[in-house]
Amino acid sequence: MSTTTYNCTSDDQRAEGLAHAQKAIAAKQVVVMPTDTVYGIAADAFSPQAVATLLAAKGRGRSMPPPVLIPRLNTMDGLATDVSDDARRLAEHFWPGGLTLIFHSQPSLTWDLGETLGTVALRMPDDKIALDLLTITGPLAVSSANRTGQAAAQTASEARTQLAESVEVYLEAGFRPTEGTDPLPSTIVDATADILRVVRAGAISLAQLREVVPSVLGLGEEPVTADHGGEAVSVDGGEAVSVDGGADASDEASYDAAAALLVDAAVPAVPESPEGLDSPVELQTPNAPEKPTAPESPVELETPISLEKPTAPETPVELETPYAPETVSLESPAGPEGSVGAVAAAGGAGGAGGAGGAADAGDDAVAGDADAGDDAVAGDSVMPPELPPAARAVPRPPAA
Repeated sequence: MSTTTYNCTSDDQRAEGLAHAQKAIAAKQVVVMPTDTVYGIAADAFSPQAVATLLAAKGRGRSMPPPVLIPRLNTMDGLATDVSDDARRLAEHFWPGGLTLIFHSQPSLTWDLGETLGTVALRMPDDKIALDLLTITGPLAVSSANRTGQAAAQTASEARTQLAESVEVYLEAGFRPTEGTDPLPSTIVDATADILRVVRAGAISLAQLREVVPSVLGLGEEPVTADHGGEAVSVDGGEAVSVDGGADASDEASYDAAAALLVDAAVPAVPESPEGLDSPVELQTPNAPEKPTAPESPVELETPISLEKPTAPETPVELETPYAPETVSLESPAGPEGSVGAVAAAGGAGGAGGAGGAADAGDDAVAGDADAGDDAVAGDSVMPPELPPAARAVPRPPAA
């Protein structure tokens, strides 16, 4: 790939250089362009291949995604979502200029800037050549034109010393921002939360930001609380924090470190106890309705009820032999010999032996004794049911 440098201070070379840069961007190549802060290396934001070429030229991985430069303010709504009124006011007041705003990116976009965690950093530069190029190419992924860890380039010549043949077009437009000054990065403000927060100090001071949006939090500051009299609380002295090694801290540098600062700063402060104690306030859990207790069982059983084999009932009390009427001897034979005695004997057996035998047979049957069943079949110990006393008495024959 051939590399060409154009002197954009000349009208002819400027037009030729912009046309070549547009073609290089369309071919997924990278170019070096001036901005209002330092020089940047640019690629098509919607081409994963071009973005990968940009990161490779800088010696940077996907964990450090580049911001995106846009040609006009209304492009912001096409690339970002959930733009708050405060963020819009800052953009309207400071764009074009040295302010970078971090938003949630539109989920429908098919770009791949690296590991952005669903965010995008947008800026509209205050540089005529940069805006002219953005107008004909559309949004560009831009990072500072230097190898990672090296000094940011303030001229295209300085950028070419570091990036060499990895860039197809260099647009030289003189010293940036002005000769004899140090590189000044843009101020990065996180606009993904309800309260805006500065995550990198830069060209726009906190005082300038608060003139437009008074609630902007500075570096390390926490939201206003009543305990501090309406003043924002600084947790680290309010000192400026470099996000990517100092020399590489330009507005076109990746904002991943700034996002890390954002995550740390976004942790809410623990409120102090109203009694002035050092320990945090212990939040009491609201009283929950008591769980209704189950009614007590009328009978408390220690063990679950189980179906056990019923025990045999106790042998009933043996009753005395019911009264039997006296046997009357008949002189004249009334039937076969011994018939009356047999009947009497049968009555006695049914009264006493029958009750006891039936009880014994019942005990065996309830207890499950196998012999009781055999006895029943054989006829042992099985007695007919007990007759009432009136039935057992032998009627006295009428007098002769």
